[in-house]
Amino acid sequence: MLTKEAIEKYFLAEKAESWIFMAIGIAGIVTAIIAFFFLKTSFYKGLAIPLVLVGLLLGIVGFTVYKRSDEDRIRNVYALSMNPGALKEKELPRMEVVMKNFVFYRYVEIALALLGVALFVYFNNKEAQLFWKGFGLALAIMALLAVTADYFAEKRGNIYTNQLKDFVKK
Repeated sequence: MLTKEAIEKYFLAEKAESWIFMAIGIAGIVTAIIAFFFLKTSFYKGLAIPLVLVGLLLGIVGFTVYKRSDEDRIRNVYALSMNPGALKEKELPRMEVVMKNFVFYRYVEIALALLGVALFVYFNNKEAQLFWKGFGLALAIMALLAVTADYFAEKRGNIYTNQLKDFVKK
């Protein structure tokens, strides 16, 4: 059942999880800097690239979600009591797009994780190709962290979307 508390719970949890995305992103970037500039071997330079790229992506996504969560929460709590049509016209379609995007993200993240594992395994015993071994390891780790974080966000989003669907049917 869609209530003020349900809307607030969803957006507060979304905001809290955005900190996890930002933390993973920052940790990836810091680790990449250490690997690239201080450890300096081919393996660590390969490791640094996915860490910084995926780290930046997760950090930006986390920050974006963090910045908009309060505004979204306030707008939808207001709409529930003052303008319920906005939930049907704007919020439900927005959430349906978000939920479709989660499916796309999941497939991309799983593909990247598998690519990372394949690179790591293929180059595991090839001393001349340690760059790709490091690249594969970091890609697999970052993709698995992303798919795990998105799993919980999708699960929570599914509950909220179903509450919206039930509300607009009435």
